[in-house]
Amino acid sequence: MAALRTALHARLVQTLPFSFGSLRSASSFKAADLTVERNPKCSEKPDPSTLQFGKQFSDHMLTISWCEKDGWDAPQIKPFQNLSLHPACSALHYSIELFEGMKAFRGVDNHIRLFRPMLNMERMHRSAERSCLPLFDKLELLQCIRKLVEVDQDWVPFSQDASLYIRPTFIGTEPSLGVSRAGKALLFVIVGPVGPYFATGSFNPVSLLADPAFVRAWRGGVGAYKMGGNYGPTIAVQMEALKQGCQQVLWLHGEDEEITEVGTMNLFIYWTNTKGDRELVTPPLDGIILPGVTRQSLLDLSRAWGEFKVTERTMGMKELLEALDAGRVLEVFGAGTACVVCPVGSLLYKGKTYQIPTMQNGPDLAKRFFKELTDIQYGRKPSDWAPVVA
Repeated sequence: MAALRTALHARLVQTLPFSFGSLRSASSFKAADLTVERNPKCSEKPDPSTLQFGKQFSDHMLTISWCEKDGWDAPQIKPFQNLSLHPACSALHYSIELFEGMKAFRGVDNHIRLFRPMLNMERMHRSAERSCLPLFDKLELLQCIRKLVEVDQDWVPFSQDASLYIRPTFIGTEPSLGVSRAGKALLFVIVGPVGPYFATGSFNPVSLLADPAFVRAWRGGVGAYKMGGNYGPTIAVQMEALKQGCQQVLWLHGEDEEITEVGTMNLFIYWTNTKGDRELVTPPLDGIILPGVTRQSLLDLSRAWGEFKVTERTMGMKELLEALDAGRVLEVFGAGTACVVCPVGSLLYKGKTYQIPTMQNGPDLAKRFFKELTDIQYGRKPSDWAPVVA
């Protein structure tokens, strides 16, 4: 047990490949076995200009069942429908559940593209392993998702300001109240058209509440995994942020009040550092933040440009506030699948609002990132980051 704890801690801190080995060595389902049942009653597609985030869904869904005795069933694409779950289902009682967030985009050439989908598959695989849910072949799942998007391609909005959100979900369905790994599970994927994530609209600045009284994750925990249990408990704090006039929460950690992430975004700070150099700083993957796909993309772009220093390191609130007071902070912005790139305009901390000059500085870098990513996603710029689905 001590050896397992040590190995798990190393996995969280270093975000290196790690295996629980014999806990779940199930053979995977195969995309070649996928069956498709078409929905005879397709719904009307919404006007892209009226879309809200996560409120509308397409005509079909992907489901893949698993049980310990028989392994994986063949994947199925079938009409969108409710799930039937036992009242003692382990996902309902003990949060044996995880999910992913991806998007499909209709390009200027009318082709539909995903964005770096294997990064989502790899993260989902890590989350499944940490949840003691059965493992799967990442490429096989991606092929099934591609087929689902192809079947529901008419749901991908004809708009450069909207997209098709893809929500792979994996739940334990063991009908037992015992706290143990699930002997039954269901992997399913639903999709739906979405507009901007924030009510403020696309690329408008948001305000953040930073309250050290609340903690999202801790080292040795599961903050680096995309599990529902990381999100549900944050809603009360999110509601408090809204009461205080903020859109999101900036989560702090520890005595030094380390900046970690925003509820739906990884955080970036672009500043002039104490040596007088332009630098992009973001918290490291040390086990308490989610390894975001958009986060990785911004780091990859920055390093490819080679125009400023790029650093992944811890930063406390004291250091950030001192830099703000000294006028060294140029831009602060979040990055995530839902929002892409979102500027931060102010920060409420211990009763005081700190204005961040993101918009006064363009924001040149945030806009550049946003344009670069959306050009790739909507096919305006060729890239192997955006494989064509249909």
